[in-house]
Amino acid sequence: MSFWKKLKGELIDIVEWTDENPSILVHRFERLNNEIKHGAKLVVRPGQAAVFVNMGQIADVFTPGMYTLDTKNLPILSTILGWKHGFESPFKAECYFVATRQFTDLKWGTQNPVMLRDKEFGPVRLRAFGTYAFKCNTPAKLIEEIVGSHGRFTVEGIEDQLRNFIVSGFTDVLGESRIPILDLAANYDELGEFLSERLGPEINAYGLDLTSLLVENISLPPNVEEALDKRSSMGIIGDLKSYMQYQTAEAIGDAAQNPGGGMGDAMGLGAGFAMANQMGQAMNMGGASAPPPVPGGAQIWVAQNGQRAGPFPMDQIASMAQAGAIKPDTLVWKEGMAAWTKAIEIPEVASLVGRTPPPLPGQASPPPVPPPAEGS
Repeated sequence: MSFWKKLKGELIDIVEWTDENPSILVHRFERLNNEIKHGAKLVVRPGQAAVFVNMGQIADVFTPGMYTLDTKNLPILSTILGWKHGFESPFKAECYFVATRQFTDLKWGTQNPVMLRDKEFGPVRLRAFGTYAFKCNTPAKLIEEIVGSHGRFTVEGIEDQLRNFIVSGFTDVLGESRIPILDLAANYDELGEFLSERLGPEINAYGLDLTSLLVENISLPPNVEEALDKRSSMGIIGDLKSYMQYQTAEAIGDAAQNPGGGMGDAMGLGAGFAMANQMGQAMNMGGASAPPPVPGGAQIWVAQNGQRAGPFPMDQIASMAQAGAIKPDTLVWKEGMAAWTKAIEIPEVASLVGRTPPPLPGQASPPPVPPPAEGS
């Protein structure tokens, strides 16, 4: 040590900590050879505590205030060192200032998803995060259990351990609570309070107190959230069969307002009929089904865009023929036929696709549609 540093140490008679770094939890007051003058002034500010340590043994602890360091104010240290009355020489001891204020807005979160079993959705993975706050309630215990001989100890030194406590406790509490996933958002406050009580004894063992713990969000994996959104959308739609019928009626109305759409629109309309029919059959499986077709009524399959569609009852075939979705050369099939045949060659369908409007006044009548060949 230099002469000037030693001289400066002899002149200082105020022991205090004024560091404004908000992350420091414990600060050791540095003196030359740890010598503190007898009669020195100790200043402990609000939100601080001063702990004197001799040879690794905790001695006196001071709360906020101003003190004169002598045998009266250092009873434990006086006993340890065996001081006699009238002691006036410097004494050797380490003085640690401990921040007893609250450290707030500290983050916690699950590094990996937590696997749980939900009654409605089965096995699911959840992530959660939030904030917490703590303060030192027993400075001597904090120095004994955590700080040791470190001259400066910050919040970062204990933050990871506290976060591990919270995540482990949260996983345990969430599994035991058996709260349905869809009801978790209504229980964030209760989960935070219960978790604080559960973790209290473990954190108190370090001389700390968990003053608050907030659960800000509990989320599902993105693909599960997407599926849940789709399920919510279906719930908003309501009766899916009625919704499809409404959509089909809207499509027919749009086609009627666009008579010049041509062949493409007609084929699209026919495909829409086919899709609506298939979806209606799928929705009726296992539940209340539509009445069966009238006995003896033909069920016709139609070839559209290289795919088969149907079967359709005759009234729907008539609608499709009227809309232009079925033409004389459209391939159709019904039960009992050996192969697909043109619509014009099947009597009950030919009468529908062969219909033509009467000629306009003053125009010649179009040639009649020939009847189907014998044996077809």
